Amino acid sequence: MKTGFDNEKYLKMQSEHIRERIEKFGDKLYLEFGGKLFDDYHASRVLPGFEPDSKLRMLMKLSDRVEIVIVINANDIVKNKMRSDIGISYDEDVLRLKEAFENLGLYVGSVCLTHYVNQPSVNSFKSKLKKRGIKVYQHYVIEGYPHSVDTIISEKGFGKNDYIETTRPLVVITAPGPGSGKMATCLSQLYHENKRGVKAGYAKFETFPIWNVPLNHPINLAYEAATADLDDVNMIDNFHLEAYNTTAVNYNRDLEIFPVLSAMFEKIYGESPYKSPTDMGVNMAGNCIFDDEACAEASRMEIIRRYYKALNRVVKDETETAENEAYKIELIMKKAKITTADRKVTVAANERADKNKCHAAAIELSDGTIITSKTTDLLGASAALLLNALKHLAGIDHEVKIISPRAIEPIQLLKTEYLGGKNPRLHTDEVLIALSISASMDENAKLAIEQLPKLRGCQVHTSVMLSDVDIKTFMRLGVDLTSDPRKK
Repeated sequence: MKTGFDNEKYLKMQSEHIRERIEKFGDKLYLEFGGKLFDDYHASRVLPGFEPDSKLRMLMKLSDRVEIVIVINANDIVKNKMRSDIGISYDEDVLRLKEAFENLGLYVGSVCLTHYVNQPSVNSFKSKLKKRGIKVYQHYVIEGYPHSVDTIISEKGFGKNDYIETTRPLVVITAPGPGSGKMATCLSQLYHENKRGVKAGYAKFETFPIWNVPLNHPINLAYEAATADLDDVNMIDNFHLEAYNTTAVNYNRDLEIFPVLSAMFEKIYGESPYKSPTDMGVNMAGNCIFDDEACAEASRMEIIRRYYKALNRVVKDETETAENEAYKIELIMKKAKITTADRKVTVAANERADKNKCHAAAIELSDGTIITSKTTDLLGASAALLLNALKHLAGIDHEVKIISPRAIEPIQLLKTEYLGGKNPRLHTDEVLIALSISASMDENAKLAIEQLPKLRGCQVHTSVMLSDVDIKTFMRLGVDLTSDPRKK
């Protein structure tokens, strides 16, 4: 798969710009980390060559000066919002992030609950955190936010929020995902620090939208698709255009909040150090793209994947806004001049399903080869697809059986006779277990299972919605999966 992004150049440039920004402020810098601090799989999909842990690697160089505050929107806890890329809820991810940061030697000082209104499920989560010895702070809904500057910058606004106690000069504000309230948390802290006589600064590290690529570039459109469940819209930064006569791309929430930030800095310093929302950022990603078309094509495919995920949520009735989300992404697809037919595996899987009148699946391997499969008496289409792909990668003839019937039959017996299941076909996880058992006795099975790492980053489409088990298996294999919104 073609790369188009220079990750090493990015690490160097980005680190230098963050250091420069730290030096601009005296006592303390609040650095908002947009997107995901690590496991940034969206960035790695739309910028092929970007490493998911790039931002974390930069932060490690400043570990002795850094304190991390993890922010989560209370409404996301109530809605049980999920991180679709790794299959866990936002509140679970708070605990995962804290543990992961601390395992790397980074200091996590506290968790901040934003949009807190005494929700029972949020109180339960807060209690869980406190039992683990984690400091928890609460930020509240502010009437008129973000437009009523005088109210916001007062005791009725940021003043009623908890002051988050921190001990290090660089405070990184991060979250499980977008819409968590990271920027508002930073601004609230600036207000409280100023009351305490501390000269604190603010900067933003946001990967998307990329300010120095065009507004409707597929990379920026892919970001809109990724945040279609929010009210985010990419826009031209009119403040930047007026100040520098240079076109820059930002998004509506930053543009809306900028007058508030400017007003706060004016109260603290007498003037604002930033002339535009783009000024606040330190994003160098746009300078590290060396193959624009490779990144554009990867972004177009990401938009299609987001569209299918939204359609699946509509069918599952997962959220009240799913239909609106799917509609938004459909409009984004029109802007990008693409349809679902532009995804090769989508066409291949659905064509085979229609031809054989049964469920089917397809995978596009790293060299562009497309392998398909269909449901059989023994295997579901997804399980069959894994075996077909692994045999191809291992150079094993398609007709060769690499799983012994002795490995399949006990699993079928367990499913139907002892667990009361009606479907004897093996799912993806079960077929991999059967294959691993066969690998102890058969060289072809051993060779096939050794090909599993080669599936990472491959594209898969199924003609039917999958079970959670199959979805999680593909996720663990690092496969980019979509499914048609037809019920099982």
